Amino acid sequence: MSGSSVVERVTCLGCGCTCDDVAVEVRDGRIVGVTPPCPVGRAWFGDGSIPEHVLVSGSAAPIEAAITEAARLLVESAGELLVYLGPDVSAQAQRAAVALADRLRAAVDSATSEPAAAGLLAAQRRGRAAATLGEIRNRADVLMFWGVDPTQRYPRYLSRYALEPAGTHVPAGRAGRRVISVSIGTDRGPTGADVALEVAPEDELAALSVMRATALGHRLGELPERLGAVPDTALQLTTARYAVLVHEAELSAVPRSPHRTEGLIALTQALNGVTRAALSSLRAGGNRSGAESVLTWQTGFPMSVDFSGGFPRYSPGSRGLERLRGGGFAAVLIVGSAAELAGELEARRAPVHAVVIGPRASEAPLTARVAIDTGVAGIHEGGTAYRMDEVPLPLRPPLPGARSTAETLGALLLEVRARLAERSG
Repeated sequence: MSGSSVVERVTCLGCGCTCDDVAVEVRDGRIVGVTPPCPVGRAWFGDGSIPEHVLVSGSAAPIEAAITEAARLLVESAGELLVYLGPDVSAQAQRAAVALADRLRAAVDSATSEPAAAGLLAAQRRGRAAATLGEIRNRADVLMFWGVDPTQRYPRYLSRYALEPAGTHVPAGRAGRRVISVSIGTDRGPTGADVALEVAPEDELAALSVMRATALGHRLGELPERLGAVPDTALQLTTARYAVLVHEAELSAVPRSPHRTEGLIALTQALNGVTRAALSSLRAGGNRSGAESVLTWQTGFPMSVDFSGGFPRYSPGSRGLERLRGGGFAAVLIVGSAAELAGELEARRAPVHAVVIGPRASEAPLTARVAIDTGVAGIHEGGTAYRMDEVPLPLRPPLPGARSTAETLGALLLEVRARLAERSG
């Protein structure tokens, strides 16, 4: 008779909320239930089934032969190699990939989207007033959602962290909080807010400037009618005990101003002169934030790191993906899910050799010299992942996996070191 079990305290990487209170029901080696119910989490877990192939030039091969071939190809491409950190791998796997990049004098890039990258650069220029999701849950009494409704992409953000739960300083939960919903064109804020504000996309930066001036106590001249409600909205923030500004840091269907995040950072900093305020940046899942954290504590930089000179250099103005499109690499090592990068490789006119190590590598829609399927971090592999607020969380996989991404990369690193030693000797 088939057995059924429930694995408690599983961490879900379906979105950047990285909820670590999930119960996963397993029957006959497949996932059949996820609690609490969350459409994004349920889709991410699926039934837990993944391919377990090892391919060299499209044909099945022993894992040892695949590691040998991958090492040969990567060593031959040293100095002309891109290491790409895709989603769905642990921080331990990301660290091993960075070690490979260091040895092979490669460039490193990640699944950090262009809007998120712009936010990182803005924070480096201006600083950043941020908070953990736990601090937001416990302290925030006024929340302003700037052109985002978390319900679709981050279903449990409101119920677990930012709006509904009772906090140590907001014991009444939703009844003790004011919600300001700001819609920027078709980027809509949440419904049911206490205050709703409509801003045209072309007025977005002006609205942020007016809010910042109001928070700083500056006298304002006559404003256009379309911005007439903006100062009163800013005053709602200044009267908060703890205000939180929430925005979408990832790609959306509609292009937004590249200066949005910088404007929100500046407003948050201004609010900290009269009250306490924090900026909450919504990030996608798959441990994308982990790639930035690992790169930062390994190299000092969150993305776009280049080891070609024998030491890490920061080149955000010339990201590895841009160089890949321009034919700047002879080979690419993809660590993690490869679907997002597949189009980039197939669209290139000049051939580039690809080694893919990660979940569903054998099913990636690209031509790979070596493809090694591994488990999905959080489903088949343990380790560590980072939440959107950069808090590290342990992973408790509900299913076993055929092979670990981190261990596979460790074996590849040993083979690469041996080949490099032969070359230098």
